[in-house]
Amino acid sequence: MLEDESTVRLGFFFGILLTVAVAEVLRPRRPPPSRERWVSNFGIVLTDTVLTRLVLPAGVVGAALYAQRHQLGVFNLVSLPAWVEATAAFLLLDLAIYFQHRAFHAVPILWRMHRVHHSDLDFDFTTALRFHPFEILLSTLIKMALVAALGAPLLAVVAFEIVLSGAAMFNHSNVSIPPALERVLRLFIVTPDMHRVHHSIERRETDSNFGFNAPWWDRLFGTYLAQPRRGHGAMTIGIERFRDAADQRFDRLLLQPFR
Repeated sequence: MLEDESTVRLGFFFGILLTVAVAEVLRPRRPPPSRERWVSNFGIVLTDTVLTRLVLPAGVVGAALYAQRHQLGVFNLVSLPAWVEATAAFLLLDLAIYFQHRAFHAVPILWRMHRVHHSDLDFDFTTALRFHPFEILLSTLIKMALVAALGAPLLAVVAFEIVLSGAAMFNHSNVSIPPALERVLRLFIVTPDMHRVHHSIERRETDSNFGFNAPWWDRLFGTYLAQPRRGHGAMTIGIERFRDAADQRFDRLLLQPFR
């Protein structure tokens, strides 16, 4: 079961990655970013994948299977239609990721890990892959605990993991979407223009638009910001620290939380 799930997720991952990469070439929103960063960004995600498989081989799917087998969690204690449980589990997981994201900005020791993601000086689909291994491990543990506490249905968990990685690559992409269509899309999903605001160097803008999948949490909890102050073409991406070219090297990214 775990092998099948991994194959399905990997297939979706590379399919979405290729689609978004081609779209960036065909319809760029900003000038094409430097691709020298790709070595570091892909190196980070490869390290994340290997380390997670070594430390937490079963992952969130294993947590869902364990909860199901032992009848743990809320949804295993109540009797609801399968579609209601799956929908509720998906939305609750997404809400948890929203609050987790806010915590990684608010708590200094967590920000040290998360700033590896924000210290990227450009913004494209590879930015979605650039998370420090410690952050990925901690995030996986949080999701595993939540999945077990909810007794989340296996199908909902697999769907959530696929949508989360796909949405992250989409909303970090350097893709231009027609304004009329973008205004409609951001009512239902987090668009690149919406999430790009979150990667602004201006702290007020960095501390906004925390959602990855659904855009409603930011509106509901007062963290929504429609546009960057300087506009998408002129805004500066990244954070004030770690702006040297050397800071973008793979080894420097791994050590950044300790600096």
